[in-house]
Parts: sequence; C-alpha cells; structure tokens
Amino acid sequence: MSDNQHKQNEQEQKQQSGHRSPMGMGRGGPMAMMRGEKARDFKGTFKRLVSYLGKYNLLILGVLVVAAASTIFTILGPKILGRATTQLFKDVVAEITGTGSGVNYNVIGRILIQVLTLYVISAFLAFIQGYIMAGIATDITYRFRQDIAAKINRLPLQYFDRVSQGEVLSRVTNDVDTVSQTLNQSLSQIITSVTSVIGILVMMLTISWQMTLIALLTIPLSIVVVSLIVKKSQKYFMQQQNYLGHVNGHVEEMFGGHTVVKAFNAEEESVKTFDKLNETLFSSAWISQFLSHLMMPIMRLISNLGYVAVSILGGYYAIQEMVTVGDIQAFIQYVQQFNQPIMQIANISNVLQQTAAAAERVFQFINEPEEIAETEEPIKLDHVEGSVEFRNVQFGYEPDTVVIKDLSFSAKPGQKIAIVGPTGAGKTTLVKLLMRFYDVNDGSILVDGHNIQDFTRADLRKMFAMVLQDTWLYNDTICENIRYGREDATDEEVCQAAETAHVDHFIRTLPGGFEMVLNEEASNISSGQKQLLTIARAVLADPPMLILDEATSSVDTRTEVLIQQAMDRLMHGRTSFIIAHRLSTIRNADLILVIRDGDIVEKGKHEELLEQKGFYADLYNSQFEMVSV
Repeated sequence: MSDNQHKQNEQEQKQQSGHRSPMGMGRGGPMAMMRGEKARDFKGTFKRLVSYLGKYNLLILGVLVVAAASTIFTILGPKILGRATTQLFKDVVAEITGTGSGVNYNVIGRILIQVLTLYVISAFLAFIQGYIMAGIATDITYRFRQDIAAKINRLPLQYFDRVSQGEVLSRVTNDVDTVSQTLNQSLSQIITSVTSVIGILVMMLTISWQMTLIALLTIPLSIVVVSLIVKKSQKYFMQQQNYLGHVNGHVEEMFGGHTVVKAFNAEEESVKTFDKLNETLFSSAWISQFLSHLMMPIMRLISNLGYVAVSILGGYYAIQEMVTVGDIQAFIQYVQQFNQPIMQIANISNVLQQTAAAAERVFQFINEPEEIAETEEPIKLDHVEGSVEFRNVQFGYEPDTVVIKDLSFSAKPGQKIAIVGPTGAGKTTLVKLLMRFYDVNDGSILVDGHNIQDFTRADLRKMFAMVLQDTWLYNDTICENIRYGREDATDEEVCQAAETAHVDHFIRTLPGGFEMVLNEEASNISSGQKQLLTIARAVLADPPMLILDEATSSVDTRTEVLIQQAMDRLMHGRTSFIIAHRLSTIRNADLILVIRDGDIVEKGKHEELLEQKGFYADLYNSQFEMVSV
C-alpha cells in the first residue's frame, strides 16, 4: 500500500471515529460552526475584559483625571472667547454711535491669551492621556498573546483535530488586534466624549436653559437611531469576525498543501470554496460596515436640525438683549461640540460590537478544556530501564467510538517491538497514547512499573525520541534543526549524529553545508533528505526509548539499507517501538504485535507468526507477492 493511500485511509478512519481533521474545518467546518452560533454575552465578555484591566486601575484613574481636565480646559475656551466677541461688539457699536473711542485691543488680547493658554494646556494633557493609554493597550495585547501562546501548549490534540490552524491564528492576530485598537483609541474617546457631554451641558445651562432644552430635544431621536442600528449590526459584526477566521484557515491550508492541490487538479475546487467563504465574509462585512458608516450622516442630520433651531432662538434672544452676542457665539460652538461627542459615542458603540465579538472569541479560546492536569507529586527516575506495559487499555477519540478496545502487552528493556496491521487498526494511536498526546479512557500504561500519568508530560517525553512519517523542520539552519533533538549539543555532536544517520554526505554537498537555511516549508530539500534529518535529530537526542513510525518510508532502497544499519546501532540496548508497513524491515524484531480493529490478534517473532499462517502471514505474503509481480 502506498504512503498516500495509507494517509488517506488513516484520515477516513479518523473522520469515521469523530476525529475531525484541520482540512475538514477548511471545507465543511464553517457552515456547521455557524449553525451552532449563539448570541454574544456582552455583559460577561466586557466584565472579563475589565478584569484584564484590573492591574491598571491607578493608571486608568489617572487617565480619567487627565482626560477630564483636558476636556474641561477645551470646554472653557468658547465661553471665554465669547467675552472677546462681546467686547468687540460693544466697542464697534460704541464707535458707530459715537459713545466710544474704538476697539479695546488690550482687553481682547488678554482674553485671547487666556484662551490660547487653555488650549495649549488641554493639548498637553491630551498627549499625556494618549501616551498612557498606548502603554496600557500595548501591554494588554502583549498579555493576551502570552495567554494564548501558553494556552496553545496546554490544549489537547483533540482541539487541533477539529479546529484549523487559521482559526487559531485569527485569534492571535485579528481578534487581539481588534481589542487592542479599541483600548488604545475608543476607550480614551469614551472618556473624553462623556466628559465633554457633561461639561458642555453645564456650560450651555449657564448661558440659557431654554436654548439648552431645544438642543437636548435631538438626543432622544439620536438614541433611537443608535439603538436600531446597533441592534441590526450586532449579528453581522459577529459573522464578519467568524468568517475572517474561516477564510484565513482555508488560505493557510491551501497554501500549506499547494503541491497536493495542484497534483490532484483541485485548484478550481479550492477557489470555489474560497469564493463561498469570501462571499459570506463580504456580505457580513459589507452590511456591518454600511450600517456603521450610515450612523454618522444620520446623526449629523439630526444635529443640524438642532443647530438651526438654536440659531433662530439665539438670534431672537440677542435682539431682545436677553443674551449677549458673545454668549450666542459660545452657545452655537457648544451645540456643535455637544453633538460631536454624542456622534463619537454612537460610532464607538459600533466599534464595541466588533470588539465584543473579538474579545469573546479570544476568551472562548482561553476557556477551551485543557489537558488533564499534571500530578502534584510526579515521579522522578534517576535511571530509565525501558520496560513498558499496556494493561487493558481502552481508548476512543470520541466517547461513543472506541478505537482501541482492550489492549494488553509488555515490552522488556532493550526489546524491539514492531507494531503492524492494516491502515486504521490503531497503530499510530497506540504510540500517541504512550507519549500521552492522548489519555486512555480506561486501563493504564506503565513505564518501569509506574503509570505514565504519574510522570510529568515533559519527563515522560524526554524518555522517547520519535521519527514520524510526517517530517517537521523549521525555518533555520540544518545544524539547528538537528540540534532540536538536544539543544545543548555541541557542533561536533551534531556532526556525529548526522554521520550516524548517514546524512552528513548529502549535507556537505549542499550550499552552506550544515549552515544552509531551510525555508518555511523545507521545500529546498527532498522528502527523503528531510526524513534523514529527523532521524539524525533522534540520534542526537539519545533517549532510553525510541518510536519509529515508518521512519524509512521516504528514502530509496540503498539509503534504506544504510538507515536500517544506523537504526540497528541506535536501537541497541534501547526499548524501541517500530510501526512498520513494509514487513521486510522488522524481521529481526524481538516481538511483533499484529493489531486489527484495535485489538492484538497475534504476537510473536517473525518466524513464529509465519508458521501460524494467520493474519500476519497473509499480510507478509501479500507484500511478497506484490514485490514479485
């Protein structure tokens, strides 16, 4: 059976057992997710967001004081400037009627200096306010990303089986950035807007309560408009944030596997899927943004109606000398300033809709169930012998679907245990249980007589080195990729590991040798070379136990022989678990476990199993016949 067939069948087995794949999320996941979407918990989300701000109470209080002071200084400007207008008007009238000697520029100059001083102080305080809020918002973003990064390492593999990488990336980038921008901009704006509304209202009342009443008549109409638009736009902002993650996930998947997509001529299907997701994102984003931008012109229209009414009444009061000309000018300025913060608050309310959606998605991620907590008193072994026992192990990726039913076997220190069986039988699952990537539903797994749950996961995994079919190399030098197996290894030890794995020759033929930098997909070397590097990494780790999941599947026959020799030397004296599909590679195993449908149906050495003429013999003979043909 080819590797592609193996992977495809393994994937089908996972999906049949409810073990969702990341690709499943990219293709069919979004629709299923949207059907189960619930309304946001505004109160709970913002309450938790406020708790994130707890350590900044004093700074936020300082921002409140500074913002209020800055706003007050700005508000006092029109009132004081009105005195200059009144003085200028009186002087001009007096000069025209012959009762005065002209404009008193000294008085007007002093008033203008007072106004300029107020505005300079207000601008300085606004600078301080912005500086403090930028620090708070940046630190909140930093903490959010720290919490998410730490959460990722605590999540069980089941989460990543059902959620695409793009979804996780969307929370780390888009959602966190949305919250950060709101804290950095909108929070300060809310403070200044509320302070402005209260301060301006007081100043307007000191001039004329009648004109103030007319100006306030526009507020109920404004509130109704805001409420209708917010209620309508709420669900679209949530959809926009969700489908942005779906689009990111699909793009990441398609670019990550672009070679496979092209090989199977799936470009058209990929584009169709992207277009479908993108159209949904476009629809929700268009409607939410349209409603958001619709609010400002409507609010401006309402404010202009109030502005006209105040101007007419103010002109009448000025004629009747009930209010000075300077106060009329100041009041008109206040009306303009009064509607501006109200419109800002209305606009911020839409921003908060998007922020609530982003914050809730972040908190939902942080609230995801984590791995079973580590034991409080972990076992520390000074020396690992390497005995392993599976005792009545039962496991299923989903509670109602059992993959491994009742599996028991034991491996003595230094033994080579081969695990064979048809695709989907549970071979890789068995190894994942041994490494505690998943925890058993029932039964127990013991290492040197101790339940693996009595070790910390870190200590347990240090006992093993894994070489998998799916190689993983990162964007760094070849030397550092090998050193990933043991970070404190010297360059000489890295070279020795490469030599043991028969990988040093091809490394030295590459430009830069050990210092050649692999790209993000490690596509600048072949698949076989990538697998050789992971083998060298395992050699460098030098653990007491090994796990080899078809470690030579991507190398040619000649290289396979060399690797097999290297592995034989590496496995000497170490307990080794070998998942094999080519049964010719495990003839010298101390124990072969034949797994079928989650159970061990046969076990023994190669010759013993052939003599039994059972399932193993059928598998072996079928491969031999395929080679002969």
